[in-house]
Amino acid sequence: MIRKIDTSQIKENVKNLFIKASYDIGDDMIELLKSAKENEDGETAKYVLDQIIDNDMIAKNERIPMCQDTGMAVVFMEIGKDVFLEGEFIEDAINQGVREAYEEGFLRKSVVDDPVFNRVNTKDNTPAIIHISYVKGDRIKITVAPKGFGSENMSKIKMLKPADGVEGVKEFILETVIAAGPNPCPPIVVGVGIGGTFEKAAILSKQALTRELGEKNQDEQYSSLEEELFGKINKLNIGPAGLKGKTTCLGVHVNYFPTHIAGMPVAVNICCHAYRHASVEI
Repeated sequence: MIRKIDTSQIKENVKNLFIKASYDIGDDMIELLKSAKENEDGETAKYVLDQIIDNDMIAKNERIPMCQDTGMAVVFMEIGKDVFLEGEFIEDAINQGVREAYEEGFLRKSVVDDPVFNRVNTKDNTPAIIHISYVKGDRIKITVAPKGFGSENMSKIKMLKPADGVEGVKEFILETVIAAGPNPCPPIVVGVGIGGTFEKAAILSKQALTRELGEKNQDEQYSSLEEELFGKINKLNIGPAGLKGKTTCLGVHVNYFPTHIAGMPVAVNICCHAYRHASVEI
């Protein structure tokens, strides 16, 4: 059976998700930050984590953005093959949802129309970055992620050689985190994309940042890699706000995809402690 969905529903859900993601970090993240604070020895690290927790609670309770950089709008959408879309074009519906979210939610508009020459603000935070895939079923899953650029600017991609192996992958990821230092507002979440092509690895790393913290890769080798990198990053002593401590990283998520025999692309997309994303299925 074909299920009809009007794209006005997509617009409304996109709007609500971006507002929610900007205000509410989620109870699980608050508890994780509290646990990180208890694990710290230094008073400075404890104080910084306390301030982050207080900030997140104020944002949730008073319905204000948890960070002044309310990000560029990234949307991942999975559309069931048995869905028939009615109404306006899906990209237009998504962008209208973003437009309304950033207006109604009092979220900062940070997008400029030309990246090099004019850099004039579009004044509504559009266009969004949209990734659409098709899956089985008659449902649509929408995942949004407002991505701030303090952390985005610290992200990197490298075309490794197959001979570099897993040690080369680990070395590149650690080098990226060390070079980032305090700039991405640690504690950070590290998204890693391995395989595919140049652009596929980058998308994989972005999508890895929509995973819930603690959700491991289903492949045992990759989940072990996540755990190892998590431990090594937290031994770097960068710490909360870059002021040293045990909590540099809250999670490492690795996604992978088949690649060419001659290459091994690796992308590292860093997210700050404002680990903002939200999903819904309609």
